[in-house]
Amino acid sequence: MTPHPLINEPAPEFSLPDADGHMFKFPPEEQGVRVKKPIALFFYPEAGTFGCTREACQFRDALVEKEIFKRTDVQVIGISPDPVPKQKQFVESQNLTYPVLSDEKHVAYQAFHVGKALLGFADARTTFVIDNEGIIRDSLSATMNYNAHVKFVVKALGKLESQPSVESLSETHDADAGAARSNDPSSSQIRDELGRVAYVAGA
Repeated sequence: MTPHPLINEPAPEFSLPDADGHMFKFPPEEQGVRVKKPIALFFYPEAGTFGCTREACQFRDALVEKEIFKRTDVQVIGISPDPVPKQKQFVESQNLTYPVLSDEKHVAYQAFHVGKALLGFADARTTFVIDNEGIIRDSLSATMNYNAHVKFVVKALGKLESQPSVESLSETHDADAGAARSNDPSSSQIRDELGRVAYVAGA
C-alpha cells in the first residue's frame, strides 16, 4: 500500500468552525503560540451514524482510559462535512470532550488529501497522528473498520514516545559538538597559547 503523501511533512494549516460556531485554527495555538503536543486528527463520514458514533465515543473514552493518551497529552480533533448545528447536536448527545469541526466545503479534506470511499458514496474515514513539532508521522484510512482508529493512534503514540523529538536531537547534537570541541587537542593547544600570551602581556 502506498504511504500517504503527507507522511513526514508539516501538517497543513486551516481554520474551520467548531460545534459552537467558533473558528478553530489548526494547528492549535495558545496565546499565538503553537501548542507542542501530539495530535490525533480523525476525519469521519457523517455525524450520528452508527460507525461514526462508535468511533467518536471510542476517542472520547480513550482520553480518560488509555494511559498513553493521558501520558502524551494528545489532542484529539474530529472533522466531518456536517454543518455546525448537526455537529453541535452530535457533540452534546455523545458528551464529546474534544473539538469537533465542520468542514462543509472540504477545506481540510483537500488539504490532507482525504478522498472518497465506498465507490465514491462517502468520504473516507481517515486518521492522522501528528507529532509535537507539527509533522505528520502516520495515517490510517479504514472507512468500514471504525474500531481500528483508536488502536492505530495507541500504536502511533507508542512509536512517538520511543523516538527522540527534533528538539532533543538538536540539543544532543549541540552537546556532542561542545564535548568534541573541549576534547579536541588543537583546541587545548590554542587555549594554552592564549594563556601564555596573556601571562606575558600581564608581566
